[in-house]
Amino acid sequence: MKIVAITSCATGIAHTYMAAEALERAGKAAGHEMFVETQGAGGFKPLDPAIVSGADVVIFANDVGIREKERFDNLKSVQSTPKAAIKDAKALIEAAEKLVNG
Repeated sequence: MKIVAITSCATGIAHTYMAAEALERAGKAAGHEMFVETQGAGGFKPLDPAIVSGADVVIFANDVGIREKERFDNLKSVQSTPKAAIKDAKALIEAAEKLVNG
């Protein structure tokens, strides 16, 4: 399965990147292709549109609004927070799997 995730906390520093790292590890450990976009006060580099269009699901782990969220409108989504992603990224990956596989 191909999963994209967007992480963003209020300041866009520590929790954004900690959540991204946790999701990347959990997704890869579960055997999925995992792509994470971090968004913060310093801006963001959008994921390649080809990656987004080929994804099965998106995980939003954010405390603040997602920039250009409409890019993900055609995807099933799991909504969470950076803190939850840091504490239990595996559970978010499992929620994404259930959403896609039923």
